[in-house]
Amino acid sequence: MERNISREDAVLRLSRIDTSALPPDGGPDFNRLIFEKSPYLLQHAENPIDWHPWGDEAFDRARREDKPVFVSIGYSTCHWCHVMEHESFEDEEVARTLNRAFVSIKVDREERPDVDATYMTVCQMMTGGGGWPLNLLLTPQRTPFFAATYLPREGRRGMPGFIPLLEKVAQMWANDRARLVQSADEVKSALERLLREEYAEGELGETPLRGAFDDFLQNFDRQNGGFGDAPKFPTPHNLSFLLRYAQRTGEEQALNMALRTLQAMRLGGIYDQLGFGLHRYSVDARWLVPHFEKMLYDQALTALACLDAFQISGDDFFGQSAREILAYVQRDLAGPDGGFCCGEDADSEGAEGTFYVWTPAQIEEILGADLAAVFCRSYGITAEGNFEGKNIPHLREDLAALAQEAGVRLDELAATLEQARSPLFEARQGRIRPHRDDKIITSWNGLTIAALARAAAIFEDRTALAAAISAANFVLERMRTPQGRLLRRYRAGEAAIPAFLEDYAFFVWGLIEIYMADFDPSILRSAVELTEEMEKLFADAKGGYFDNGADAEEVLVRGKSAQDGALPSGNSVAALNLYRLADLTGNASFENRAERLLRAHLPQVERYPSAFTQMLIALDYALGPRQQIVLVPGDDERPLAEMLQALRRRFLPCTVVVLHRPGDAVLEGISSIVEGKESVEGRAAAYVCMDRSCRAAVTSVAELEELLGN
Repeated sequence: MERNISREDAVLRLSRIDTSALPPDGGPDFNRLIFEKSPYLLQHAENPIDWHPWGDEAFDRARREDKPVFVSIGYSTCHWCHVMEHESFEDEEVARTLNRAFVSIKVDREERPDVDATYMTVCQMMTGGGGWPLNLLLTPQRTPFFAATYLPREGRRGMPGFIPLLEKVAQMWANDRARLVQSADEVKSALERLLREEYAEGELGETPLRGAFDDFLQNFDRQNGGFGDAPKFPTPHNLSFLLRYAQRTGEEQALNMALRTLQAMRLGGIYDQLGFGLHRYSVDARWLVPHFEKMLYDQALTALACLDAFQISGDDFFGQSAREILAYVQRDLAGPDGGFCCGEDADSEGAEGTFYVWTPAQIEEILGADLAAVFCRSYGITAEGNFEGKNIPHLREDLAALAQEAGVRLDELAATLEQARSPLFEARQGRIRPHRDDKIITSWNGLTIAALARAAAIFEDRTALAAAISAANFVLERMRTPQGRLLRRYRAGEAAIPAFLEDYAFFVWGLIEIYMADFDPSILRSAVELTEEMEKLFADAKGGYFDNGADAEEVLVRGKSAQDGALPSGNSVAALNLYRLADLTGNASFENRAERLLRAHLPQVERYPSAFTQMLIALDYALGPRQQIVLVPGDDERPLAEMLQALRRRFLPCTVVVLHRPGDAVLEGISSIVEGKESVEGRAAAYVCMDRSCRAAVTSVAELEELLGN
């Protein structure tokens, strides 16, 4: 690919090619990836390497030709994936070596999280680390005997060179294959042992909550926020856990760690100060220099954590942060038909971060000298720069401190900086944009739907609610088989790949949040139906759920994960969904499944509690006290709206809300908790239920607040 052509333009060009007349191998100009929908795979469709997509065809060929298999896993917005493509996969000598001695497979990790998770576990076992691109050498039976991340074309700094590595393996495959096969068999046995969980049901209690808090307290960076040293990742579900722990225990340090970290991220270079949204991670400890890609799931999870922070603290700094992040998502990641795209690349014009960085001269040319001086002073823009001679805008301190330092009112400084931001943002829009991966992934859309719906409820934002509903309808209508089974990926008119546990769990999370924002019982019914389908497809008889369905491919072993990473695990989100659905519907079987799941995983959680924060959020919910609140409209709608406002401005993580209009057959067919709940003499009523019993109805906000305890 020419360096001056954007990846997005290249993918669009390749997507428009009529492939119907091409031979099965892609012909002289392409390889087999030309027939794929994934932007990442299409980015490699013109490589001289004879790439295959993941599938039986490639492994059948490897067995037939008696060759080992080279598998490279990445995603389209991955900076180091691009580096390795340019250095090696576009190189004719590398291609000759691979095409002669190997069968080569490219995998989009976002399409196939099962393949990625399996082989990433292998890489971590073999090397102690992981990342992307993930490169492996396999036998034709799919068992790995070598794993690494980025490999330079020529060896340097202790890393093996890619071509010498391939030549050595090809020689061993011909002359010393037994060693490679033995190594592969040992890896597979180790993987099976690792994934064979020891089930010893634990008791539900607060001990692991305290253990996770202690871990975070020990690793908290008091100067910069966040945990540990560089690099620093957002991992927002850790912060949402700390906020719940603070709510449960009154532990000020838990609250302070979460709020300080969210504040530091919002002020830092990891946050796009002009266009909003969060970059993938910070390469330094100060949140200043990011890895510039933007991922949809980071936006959704961070917005959810900011909404938690806003509710618990009352500080609109966090509310505004959530609104900004979701504004970015709706502006730049919205697909044409309602779903949301995966993310944006780190690179443009052949380099990382080019779209985002500035010099003082560029800013002064747009703003004029006086306004530029205020902007540069506030956002740390200097002649020396902070990133390769240019500047990543970041706030040295929060606006209140900057206003005090400058001797101006806070509102004056805020207005001045917004006056500067808008023209800079517009000017930046004229630059060559980073590539946008326009795949729509069900699970990531579920998280985004959850964030939009929660924001809609808290801020009474009908636009955000409409966006959440539109995305949900897109998935429900266009990302399912005729039989109703969810699919993982949609792009260029095609929905494909059987959805995984995380797709079901995250999407149901989104539907639950839409229900509690809009109270459409058909949405709650969809959440219930998909949860029942999840049970049939993924349930493990020992407790919890497998990551891939019973009707889907098993890569090496059938994985079952509960530990969180950049994303929460499907099992942990499923646990919380089940508890919430139990409370929304009165269906005890949901609660029984949730408790069984938690008990099955508690031994793991207790060993490494801070690695399971989303599971601990479910445990926090299980421990309660849990509240179910049924609202019934009266003749006058205003008291009902006031009650909803009173509920939504509070941080009530163990509470669900149901709106019952008597005679609503859909809701009454789903939820037994609405039985007998009616208005009181024509006035709106609120029924607060706890421990399977309900208080007498109240008809005013003051009475409701008294029952809530504040």
